[in-house]
Amino acid sequence: MIRTIEELSLNAWPSLSSMVYDGWLLRFSNGYTKRANSVNPIYTSAVDIDKKIHYCEHIFADRNLKPVFKMTELAYPDRLDMTLEGHGYTVIDQTSVQLLSLSNLKDPLIDSVKWEERVKDEWLNQFCKFNQQNECNRVIMKQMLSMIIPKTCFISLYNKETVVACGLGVLEREYLGVFDIVTDPQWRNRGFAEQLMLNLLKWGKKNGAEFAYLQVVLNNRPALNLYSKLGFQEKYQYWYRVKAE
Repeated sequence: MIRTIEELSLNAWPSLSSMVYDGWLLRFSNGYTKRANSVNPIYTSAVDIDKKIHYCEHIFADRNLKPVFKMTELAYPDRLDMTLEGHGYTVIDQTSVQLLSLSNLKDPLIDSVKWEERVKDEWLNQFCKFNQQNECNRVIMKQMLSMIIPKTCFISLYNKETVVACGLGVLEREYLGVFDIVTDPQWRNRGFAEQLMLNLLKWGKKNGAEFAYLQVVLNNRPALNLYSKLGFQEKYQYWYRVKAE
């Protein structure tokens, strides 16, 4: 299950460039999000572990990026997490990966939504406004989102004629990945995120999804409460190892 979800999420959130090094996937996107700028040690390898770490540090430094390792309990080799700690890497952004069966979904109470199969400037502008992203990140994000190969749904939820929340769904095989759920700050705590989620999950089920998965940082209590209310359950965790300053 872990490797399946990790592969799906890699496809759902592509990097601008990448390379494979002895079973490790190195991803680069000019620094926008750790998911797209990190080493993913998901397959078996043979090269000496210290040599590999130094090589990755060099590659990231050449791109003016801090080396970041995305870790799960399946990271290879088994001692990698302890080895990174010995090299001065600390843990940040402990994240819960959660799964939901779409067999019994309740209907949304608000269905004033707009769907787009491809990223459009209108959706992107709203997301960047709600999430306070600068123009540089907006440009990078548009490139990344335009590269997604699986079926996508860029969704916006309306209150009358005003967009109050938006998000992204990526459908591959029988899994719907849920990403970038954000509500306009002035409309938060009114249930709009839940209504957006219900509409997105309904879209996924209609298009063949049997399960939905998402990733939520453990210190995001409002999001954790919402996803628990919807029935999501944790399947595993991942975390990042970054070099201490």
